[in-house]
Amino acid sequence: MEILTHALVALLLARTGQRLLPRYGTAMLVVSGVAADLDFASYLGGPAAFLRIHRGGLHSVPCSVVLVGAIALAFCAAARRHTAANPHSNFRPLSFVQAIAVCAFGVVAHLLLDLANGIGVQLLWPFRQRWTAWNLLSTLDPWLLALLVLGLLLPEVFRLVSEEIGERAKRPRGQFAAIITLLLVLIYVATRAGLHSRAVDELNSRDYRGVPPLAAGAFPSALSPFAWRGLVSTDNAIEVIEMSLTPGADFDPDRAARHYKPEDSAALQAAENTPAAKTFLRYARFPLASFERGDDGYRFTLRDLRFASSDNSADNLVVGVELSADLRLVREEFRYANSADR
Repeated sequence: MEILTHALVALLLARTGQRLLPRYGTAMLVVSGVAADLDFASYLGGPAAFLRIHRGGLHSVPCSVVLVGAIALAFCAAARRHTAANPHSNFRPLSFVQAIAVCAFGVVAHLLLDLANGIGVQLLWPFRQRWTAWNLLSTLDPWLLALLVLGLLLPEVFRLVSEEIGERAKRPRGQFAAIITLLLVLIYVATRAGLHSRAVDELNSRDYRGVPPLAAGAFPSALSPFAWRGLVSTDNAIEVIEMSLTPGADFDPDRAARHYKPEDSAALQAAENTPAAKTFLRYARFPLASFERGDDGYRFTLRDLRFASSDNSADNLVVGVELSADLRLVREEFRYANSADR
């Protein structure tokens, strides 16, 4: 998920538990809830650095433990400095255990949101560079974002109205709305999980031009919870179909766009065994290779068909591999798909 969604969820968590939070509790939740996205700065290092770093180190379980400890220590140190500078203040001291507990909530909430996303995270990095994704939410989900914004803003509107007519608040500010909003978020995600399961079952239940599926995947659309990008791998092709799960919608497998897989060959195996291709194949869910053969060798391009050709996000990456006529590696590179043909 993008950073704004993470920050809004952290604020809602803070409002939900505001009576239990220690000193700096809201700040700790927000910082720990967005800190893992610092690895997006790897975008500046180019597509190779972005693929290896983004949603890797800071999003892994081992590094998350370190991140929780580091943020907790920083806030405890800030609290001690503030107390030392203001010895007569009435602030309660911030214990390290309290800080660890709050920061852990923020980091776990971040990981759960990114796991629900269609991109995923490398949970066991650096010990195992495997991507895990539940494929329930798009990176920017406007429905989820609108729900979070309303959950934070509506209590402010009601508070202003109440103050205008002279009523006094009987409960912590925005707590009830925050609880309801978080429950609605869980219902929304659970609903999308049910739709995702239904989409995958639909894809697996059909033949594609007489050929049964070997694997199927459904990836979320930002426009509607009922719109999914379906992909089916058969023995010689990858079928791509835009699905609608609205009541009464028909599913016609013959409408799928067919992308033929290249025939197995020594050149293809050599290209797939290059370091860049191996890294990409761990990331890609439905990789497809295309190649050109010239007098001086081969040029391969690897794409991930879970991304539409019009997808301009940084997560849509392409790998190019050039081999000599005797299958030695000449050049390999990562490219962002939106600039691959420039």
